[in-house]
Amino acid sequence: MTYEIRPLPPGTTASATAPPAGSARGGGRGALVAVSDLHVRYQENRDIVEGLKPRSADDWLLVAGDIGERVSDIRWALELLSSRFAKVVWVPGNHELWTTADDPVQLRGVARYEHLVGICRELGVLTPEDPYPVWEGDGGPVVLAPLFLLYDYTFRQPGVTSTQEALARAEKAGVVCTDEHFLHPDPYPTREAWCRARVAATEARLAAVPEDLPTVLINHWPVVREPTDPLWYPDFALWCGTEATADWPVRFRAATVVYGHLHIPRLLVCDGVPHQEVSLGYPREWQRRSRVPGRPVQILPVPVAADDTTGTPA
Repeated sequence: MTYEIRPLPPGTTASATAPPAGSARGGGRGALVAVSDLHVRYQENRDIVEGLKPRSADDWLLVAGDIGERVSDIRWALELLSSRFAKVVWVPGNHELWTTADDPVQLRGVARYEHLVGICRELGVLTPEDPYPVWEGDGGPVVLAPLFLLYDYTFRQPGVTSTQEALARAEKAGVVCTDEHFLHPDPYPTREAWCRARVAATEARLAAVPEDLPTVLINHWPVVREPTDPLWYPDFALWCGTEATADWPVRFRAATVVYGHLHIPRLLVCDGVPHQEVSLGYPREWQRRSRVPGRPVQILPVPVAADDTTGTPA
């Protein structure tokens, strides 16, 4: 595995057999852009989302998870963005899957995810449960593959051989993701089991994509381990992905990979495949950065210009 870092510029419900790519097609003069980790419970972030607008009426927006925790906030943001962009593609982050006491919608696990998918379908927003669309604009044609994969605690520190040991080490270090309290896997017995089911179903769908088409893999969590290397708290990597997807970018011909979760916006090139972290993050994070906060990141063609990379883990 080889990689280099470049800063960025200013419930299994799917069938294991892929629906045909191309149920939606986009391009023309528009751009393919992305953002994640909007966290609209913060008023400063909500104000930024209010100001998000496409440069062209043909622009497509990829939203790589963590809009917020309350269903009403998620609906608000997706309704606003889908009214402005030609097409919005959404994947869930861990925050959308939380079941918190202050949310009137108390659905858990797969039922919560399916409820959010239902809202997206009302709004015309594409999700991991829909046929993969084809982007035919600049940098295309490519198949856009929105993914929902979760994590399975396999991003462990060197020498740690089991999930139990890894979680005990993290707790001793004072690093415990809030998911442990609010992200329920129902009806799966564990988050790892839910992750395994999602990975198996998604792998089969990706394998059915025509081999003459490259892909853009869109997931909230990174699909390879390398993006977690600069985390301030290395044990937090446990909640950041699964080793089961390590070969997917090369195997499934990814032109680029889009992800969030880490709140470290940058471009990482791994085995020749660009991985773009596109998060806004919390106000305390983006207020330290030099670029305009919340501006969607150009996905194709992959940008190469330098910019501020400061950030902290989610």
